[in-house]
Amino acid sequence: MPAFEYVSVDSNGRKQKGVLEADSARQVRQQLRDKGWLPVSVEPAASEHKQGKSRFALFSGGGMSAYELALITRQLATLIQAGIPVEECIRAVSRQTERPALQSLLLAVRARVIEGYTLAQSMSEFPQAFPELYRATVAAGEKSGHLDLVLNQLADYTESRYDTQKKIQGAMIYPVILTVLALLIVIGLLTYVVPDIVRVFESSKQELPFLTRGLIALSAFVKTVGPWLLLALVIAGFMVRPMLKQEKTRYRIHGWQLRMPLIGKLVRGANASRFASTLSILTRSGVPLVEALRIAAEVSSNLLIRDAIRQAAVKVTEGGSLARALEESGYFPPMMMQMISSGEQSGELDEMLSRAAVMQEKELSSLITTLVGLFEPMMLLVMAGVVLMIVLAIMLPILSMNNLVK
Repeated sequence: MPAFEYVSVDSNGRKQKGVLEADSARQVRQQLRDKGWLPVSVEPAASEHKQGKSRFALFSGGGMSAYELALITRQLATLIQAGIPVEECIRAVSRQTERPALQSLLLAVRARVIEGYTLAQSMSEFPQAFPELYRATVAAGEKSGHLDLVLNQLADYTESRYDTQKKIQGAMIYPVILTVLALLIVIGLLTYVVPDIVRVFESSKQELPFLTRGLIALSAFVKTVGPWLLLALVIAGFMVRPMLKQEKTRYRIHGWQLRMPLIGKLVRGANASRFASTLSILTRSGVPLVEALRIAAEVSSNLLIRDAIRQAAVKVTEGGSLARALEESGYFPPMMMQMISSGEQSGELDEMLSRAAVMQEKELSSLITTLVGLFEPMMLLVMAGVVLMIVLAIMLPILSMNNLVK
């Protein structure tokens, strides 16, 4: 039974949107009238795939979240494993979701499946919602006849990526808030507190200490030039933004990231973990290694590492070893290369890639936790030092004046 998107006005004059299944648009309009609603428009949800990208991007902001994708994948895997036809599984999952745009998307995918397309082909109409990695894995599961197992693996992978992302974001919240508050406190002291105290010293004709004169100069700079400097930074940000989209500029920035002592380690670790986990699930699902390498290269956020993976795919096509091809780039950890080499020799490459991904994720999480733990006391020390300098700059002239009075 086809699905239709409707827009109507209820008895209270409020606009209502949703999706209904019926034999025709006329039957949908009758269902709405039976509710006491006035139909405004009724369109087939299957037409969603004709406008695909723009319509779903308009409603959902460009795609679904990692949590939604993992939840939908897990529900589909459970229903397909129970022997229910794919189109009925999609219909049941669409009824489970509460977001109208996502419900419309799933019903559009179901309409394509009913038309005779495979699930992967139906999902390809919505690349914002279903990434290439996801579609390729689903296609491999359909070809092998183990779609339920592949979807369970995809759900595990998506949930793991979501959990890692939330852990990193949660670890960075406190340092960011602490930094912003520290900057606001210092700017507030220099802008409002210091000028009021300076007026007390202006009446005295004594020479002020060097620290006090520096504080007065810095306060005057922040108060007069600060707003203009902030405006200049905002304008510069808008001017630099188009330059950052240029491929040559991005290559330079990404190369600089890899050369930085600490940032480079974080970037290499994050990309290595993402690459290993992606390649593992693709090879485990039956995707050929060269095709899996091409897809796994696209999940890398660093252009230099992405090019290194593409070059490795070319060397593997020529009969070379994957571990040796990746090792030549110098962007991947030696332990990970050793595990990949062992997997190639033993014929358990997917298992070794999965272990390497877990190892890299743990190492990256441990490094981030250590950095965050060091950042907090360092920020407190810096803040205490700044406040101490301000207090000393204010107290030194007062102590000098007391000595003169004595």
